[in-house]
Amino acid sequence: QFDHFVTLQQVSRRQISSTVRRQLVNKVPDKQKLFQEANGMPVHLKGGVSDAVLYRATMGLTVLGTAYVIYELVKAALPQKKG
Repeated sequence: QFDHFVTLQQVSRRQISSTVRRQLVNKVPDKQKLFQEANGMPVHLKGGVSDAVLYRATMGLTVLGTAYVIYELVKAALPQKKG
């Protein structure tokens, strides 16, 4: 049983040490330059098309959610008469 444990440790060490470590590119300076650029564009849209789509989807869901809440509040405040 002890031999099995030692073998397992050796295999796990070998896998960890043999994994190729990827070099991550630091994108922060590029993003800082992009977002600090004074071009008159709102900061929430400076990220490009994906930011614009995300912004519009969020605004649409917010408006729809607000309208639905108001509808439900009015419906609860003015119950229909039975009969």
